[in-house]
Amino acid sequence: MSPLNAAIIGTGHALPENVLTNDQLEKMVDTSDEWIVTRTGIRQRHIAGPGEYTSLFATAAARRALDMAGVDPAELDMIICATVCPDMMLPATACFIQSALGAKRAAAYDMAAACSGFLYGLTVAEGVIKSGRCRTVLLVGAELLSRYVDYTDRSTCVIFGDGAGAAVIRATEEPKGILAARIRSDGDLADYLYTPGGGTRYPASEETVKKRLHYIKMRGNELFKVAVRNLTQISREALDDLKMAPNDVDLFLPHQANQRITEAVTARLGIDPARVYSNIDRIGNTSSASIPIGLDECVRAGRVRPGDTIMMASFGAGVTYGAVIMRW
Repeated sequence: MSPLNAAIIGTGHALPENVLTNDQLEKMVDTSDEWIVTRTGIRQRHIAGPGEYTSLFATAAARRALDMAGVDPAELDMIICATVCPDMMLPATACFIQSALGAKRAAAYDMAAACSGFLYGLTVAEGVIKSGRCRTVLLVGAELLSRYVDYTDRSTCVIFGDGAGAAVIRATEEPKGILAARIRSDGDLADYLYTPGGGTRYPASEETVKKRLHYIKMRGNELFKVAVRNLTQISREALDDLKMAPNDVDLFLPHQANQRITEAVTARLGIDPARVYSNIDRIGNTSSASIPIGLDECVRAGRVRPGDTIMMASFGAGVTYGAVIMRW
């Protein structure tokens, strides 16, 4: 019997209808369209409205992925929701997704690896599939970071957007799917990007609200340097595992954190910029949702063809980072 591989057979994404442009942000905080575009490459981002929550978009993205894959929710063995913006502290947002889909036989849980969550989830999905414990896994990256953005802090409020992306991963004996995966963390740098309030260290209270501890805090300059270095390193390691050159990759899909980071990593790796996908100008940084959103856009636009080699790389709070190379 041929060894089992883990292949993505369906993708989907969902975004809030409401769009927040740079021009609108100019009226909310001391910033400008030129300042935002020059430093981040972002021109707009999608923002969830009142009464909307993470599992709504996660479920919509999941349904699109399942439809593309031709998979009934009853066939799912596992649902992983990569998120740092859960519907509630308890239960896992994945359980709400499971209920909405009617995936009665699936194990469901959340994974909190920030912007690297989708790639961390891919490595878990690959492991349970190759072990034979699961045949079909639904992986969703979903975030409503606007709920944690301080709209008086121009260094963070211009960056983040909301949305969800999903992938159906299934066991196959065909020579495709995940070829190499590397994930890593460095907890010594946890204070480079974090939200201090609301956990057991700083439980929600009148004082934590007054001190604005429930908003995202970021050391942007330091994080930029670490992101470029670690994304380059982890991508090279994944390529070396397969004895591949950077331009053996047909599509490079990096996490959409900052256009300058994408360009710096692309240059350091020596990848042809024509092989790199970017949507940050339209969507902003959607954390764990950014790679699956981008992948779905590429698949539906015909930019990904059978046999293509795709490299995905991400970096996020923790700090966490990773790279996955797969054959479509």
